[in-house]
Amino acid sequence: MTALLSERLRSHRLTAPARTPVAAARHLLAVQGQEFLAGRWALGIRSSGAPTLAAVDAAFDRGELVRTHTMRGTLHVIPSEDLRWVLSVTGERQLRQDATRQRQLGIDDALVARVEAAFRERLADGGRTRAQLFDDLVEIGVDPAGQRGVHLIYALNVRGILVQGPVVHRDDAVSREQLFVLADEWIPETAPPEDPLAELFVRYVDGHGPVTVADFAWWSGLPITTAREAAERAQGRVTERAEGVYLGAMRPRRASGADDAATLALPMFDEYYISYADRSAVASAQSMALIGPGKNGMVRASLVTAGRVAGAWTHSAAVGRHRDEPIPELFDGEPAPDPEAVTAALRRYADFVSAH
Repeated sequence: MTALLSERLRSHRLTAPARTPVAAARHLLAVQGQEFLAGRWALGIRSSGAPTLAAVDAAFDRGELVRTHTMRGTLHVIPSEDLRWVLSVTGERQLRQDATRQRQLGIDDALVARVEAAFRERLADGGRTRAQLFDDLVEIGVDPAGQRGVHLIYALNVRGILVQGPVVHRDDAVSREQLFVLADEWIPETAPPEDPLAELFVRYVDGHGPVTVADFAWWSGLPITTAREAAERAQGRVTERAEGVYLGAMRPRRASGADDAATLALPMFDEYYISYADRSAVASAQSMALIGPGKNGMVRASLVTAGRVAGAWTHSAAVGRHRDEPIPELFDGEPAPDPEAVTAALRRYADFVSAH
């Protein structure tokens, strides 16, 4: 278990930080990001030096990073250069899984095409917020209420028409919103990998290993039979450390002085916790019940010590409160981390978010 956790901390760039937040994103490929600030801190904590929220936002503004529904119907932060080929693997299944709800909302291919045409016209002059896109729907006679607007945008995201790109900046407050832009005007033209399915498996293993095929199936949202095929097609590009347990062929270099026993303040929905079918390696049953996902689907920000969940933490990014101190909550029954280590972990996050 100690060896597994050490390898996971390294794969996740938590003890082997990337040079920049964009490099961290490339290594993990897709970082869960339905909570936008959490997705940005996930990249910050995996980067060397002292990156700021402003530095991550600048990568969105430059078009190096985008946010969209890459898999499992969930928003992820992904390098823009990787989006098209990832959706070529995951997009069709996402659309099939949403088909029943789309029918309930009266959404069909003809309506999606009509909305796409309207959005293309309005986005020709630049990005628009979700509220503005909803206003556009009303103008063409489409009621966005009852989640219809949300699911129409989702359909266009998964089809690779829309992405969330530039950050909507706010004075003296944490930016929480992005502009929707046309993918074909924002995403660079890049050659897809020779075998996108195998590439998806390799990139998952590189950024999350050691993992199993079941873990990959959960993370990607693909059927287990497709996940097994991906592993077979990726043979020779990953290392099978034990039977059915895969590790990246090229391991990131651990930072000088990296400590597997360190305390880390990981964000909500962090990949280190959420991206496995079996999370028992990093959290006890009691801790999993406290971290989530709960009935509301939320996964709390966690305090991790020696690779295991030891507690949670909260912080408000509301206007005027983003410079407040984060508040830790240690779990009973877990080894208590050193108080100074907890303070230092939360200070690292506070420095990231306050220097926006």
